[in-house]
Amino acid sequence: MTPDRETARSLAKDHCAAWTGRAPDLVASRYAENAVMIMNGGAPLTGPSDIGSMAAGFMADFPDLVLTLDSVLVADHHMIYAWTFDGHHKETGNQVRFSGWEEWDLDDDLKVVKSLGWYDSADYERQVAGEHI
Repeated sequence: MTPDRETARSLAKDHCAAWTGRAPDLVASRYAENAVMIMNGGAPLTGPSDIGSMAAGFMADFPDLVLTLDSVLVADHHMIYAWTFDGHHKETGNQVRFSGWEEWDLDDDLKVVKSLGWYDSADYERQVAGEHI
């Protein structure tokens, strides 16, 4: 299946809801078994298990996290979704709010097979530490 704009938007909204609902298994279920995720050009996460573990780590660090959908673009089996992450860090208590986007390649079942994501990691670290620019 090739997603239209509304289907892509629904996929992204459901993904954000899984993050906000603190459901790492549901986040992981959106990825194909052979999926690869790379954030900010870092080491790849491979498969739903690695991706679910990463999500669980963020959820543990930010018990009140909210992931909000900002926008979606779609072309054939490729989509981009922009998001905003907001929550209070468990250890520091600092509010952390940052935006980013992910480029997804989808299979015919609309599972993510490749995800390239980007956000300002230096800004993220500053906010966790409570430093202001």
